[in-house]
Amino acid sequence: MESRNWIGGEWNKPKAGTLEIRNPSDLAETVGYVHLSGKGELLEAVDAARSAQPKWAAMTGAARGECLYRMAGLLEAHGAELANLASSEMGKPIAEMRGEVARGVQLLRYYAAEGVRANGQMIPSAFVNVKQYSVRVPLGVAAVITPWNFPVAIPIWKIAPALICGNTVVWKPAENGCLTAVKLAEIFAEASLPAGTLNLIIGKGSVVGEALLEEAKIDAISFTGSSATGLRVAAASAARNLKYQTEMGGKNAAVVLRDADLDAAVAAVVSGAFRSAGQKCTATSRVIVEGAVYDEFASKTTEAIAKLRMANAKHEGAYLGPVASLEQFKTVNEYVVTALAEARTVAVGSSADGEGEGYYISPLLVEGVGADHRLVQEEVFGPLAVMLPAANIDEAIGLVNRTVFGLSASVFTRDLNNAFRFLDEAEAGMVRVNQETGGVEYQAPFGGMKDSSSHSREQGQSALDFYTHLKTCAIQYR
Repeated sequence: MESRNWIGGEWNKPKAGTLEIRNPSDLAETVGYVHLSGKGELLEAVDAARSAQPKWAAMTGAARGECLYRMAGLLEAHGAELANLASSEMGKPIAEMRGEVARGVQLLRYYAAEGVRANGQMIPSAFVNVKQYSVRVPLGVAAVITPWNFPVAIPIWKIAPALICGNTVVWKPAENGCLTAVKLAEIFAEASLPAGTLNLIIGKGSVVGEALLEEAKIDAISFTGSSATGLRVAAASAARNLKYQTEMGGKNAAVVLRDADLDAAVAAVVSGAFRSAGQKCTATSRVIVEGAVYDEFASKTTEAIAKLRMANAKHEGAYLGPVASLEQFKTVNEYVVTALAEARTVAVGSSADGEGEGYYISPLLVEGVGADHRLVQEEVFGPLAVMLPAANIDEAIGLVNRTVFGLSASVFTRDLNNAFRFLDEAEAGMVRVNQETGGVEYQAPFGGMKDSSSHSREQGQSALDFYTHLKTCAIQYR
């Protein structure tokens, strides 16, 4: 497969360079080629979106919703093909990838329904014969920059609310997810969106991303990626008075208290830490265990990790596959080397024997480092987690909050008092009881505190707030 841009309803092949994409599960397999764009093509995509926006915004919400319903139906019909490609491109196990595609379908249908829901509210006036009300109006052109780790769900949870609100979109995916992005755009092209409503631009962040931030005539930008790049997006957007949204890193903690159902806690912690090879911002990377059950929990977790199957992402039984790229492999392995040298190993999973050459990193759980150690404070984005002991819930909550991040946190307990205290005191945008840190339902707001997110939320009704201006209207009559 080869990548293409989709600009103004037309497909074209960019010519600013080419990358060969190898299957991270099997480096002998070439998945396809990514052709990179220059600044000129990016500006062309923005112009196409700008030209199309008035017509798209003038359509009724119901009509825009019908377009999203068609997109959902087509995605569902092509779901197996898309999941297979994405699994080959970035190494997510095929079962997980099918689930991600299904979530994309749900997201499209959820936001399609918003086209016929209330779009504001009546506001009482202090004056006679005055009617006033608020109404959401589109921003204009929204740029979305998406990561490689959820190559279907994250683009859709940005694009769908942007479109239903009357915005047009310029979408720049990460280089490691471009082939999946092109296939997704091909599917959406069949939905007969007006030309220029959704535009796909393939290119490097240093070229296309910088042009979006510095020159492009956009009205908003939604970004998911690293903290360093997110802060750059925020600063550039603020300088231009662009509405912006950044979803960045996490160092998510799971707390296991003495009264927890340990078997349930082990299953949730192992899933949160090692599914997707730990490559998600909500992954469990710190496991804080009350001293009374520390040894028992460690023993049960060791047994569970020993049973995990790391394999080619296309294998139905793969619990985790490889990390997504050579760059990711090198980065995560640096942390693994540090862990093996400076921490004590609690458990290490099996290798991917017989799978050929790929970017495989065995699951690793360590202990014996302090709360300020880099393994406890820095986002690894790989299958590595650290256990920390806590004397009681007070110390546990203190450890949860001892980080610059604040995305997701969970506690395992049967005590409602401790559960509600944790929900109140944990400094994270998403807090859970007896559930893993990873993921959130599509109809619920997604986002964090501190350095994990900017000041808005994705998904649910919150996404509609980001992709609109709120206009207050008043009319004097008689």
